[in-house]
Amino acid sequence: MPAANARAIEKARTLACDVVILDLEDAVAPDAKAIARDQAAAAVTAGGFGNREVVVRVNALDTPWGAEDLAAVSAVQPAAILVPKVSTPQDVGAYDAAISGKTRLWAMIETCAAVFNLDAIAAAAESNRLDAWVIGTNDLAKEMRCRQGVARTPLLPILSLAVAAARGRGLAILDGVLNDIDDTESLAAQCAQGVEFGFDGKTLIHPSQIEAANRAFSPDPDEVAWARKVAEAFETPENSVKGVLRIDGRMVERLHLAEALRLIAVADAIAAHEGRVR
Repeated sequence: MPAANARAIEKARTLACDVVILDLEDAVAPDAKAIARDQAAAAVTAGGFGNREVVVRVNALDTPWGAEDLAAVSAVQPAAILVPKVSTPQDVGAYDAAISGKTRLWAMIETCAAVFNLDAIAAAAESNRLDAWVIGTNDLAKEMRCRQGVARTPLLPILSLAVAAARGRGLAILDGVLNDIDDTESLAAQCAQGVEFGFDGKTLIHPSQIEAANRAFSPDPDEVAWARKVAEAFETPENSVKGVLRIDGRMVERLHLAEALRLIAVADAIAAHEGRVR
């Protein structure tokens, strides 16, 4: 949501989303940067977002607004600060040093240089507050001079490597946006693709996109039922020390148990979230 738009901020307090990102960067014109910063800080201070996490995307430190953004936003302690165009571990360190308190650091992965530093950037999380990535597919495609298309074919190797790097270092990772707000078929296709790649969710630019994303990234009821069956089977006294079981004719190992428990946790968290939103 552009933080220069007060009505958008108010609307964000009612949306069925997990995270609200108040933007000070690309969605805000230069002459509105100051008011956007003030309104984002005021919104975080006022609260009213329920169990939705509030994240503020700031301008880069090498812009005229970056340092002031970081100081003002860090002072009001949002859940996280999202920083753009992170290309090296040193970039992560510079932003980390400018943030105080319990606010976490999220990073946009959206430059060609970042692609060749994915593991090093992710490894920075071991010594600072970095805990999530957002893939900036628009900026990445612009810098590569490639044509994304709905299938995003030129970016697929990068998306796969980014997920692997994030998983290897314990980071959450969110897929990039789809610009065509009215193209529901393309949105559904990209959400499904994001699920296949292993993203935790998808960043969105309009409230009308939320339902499709929630549907795609929510576990299938049949998968959840199977996961519960797997978990229950391993919990029985006779199976508690076994490494592999046969369940409904399928071989199930403890690695499948770990995935089943993760799926159950996600399903339970969604159910709890929806209950609180109602």
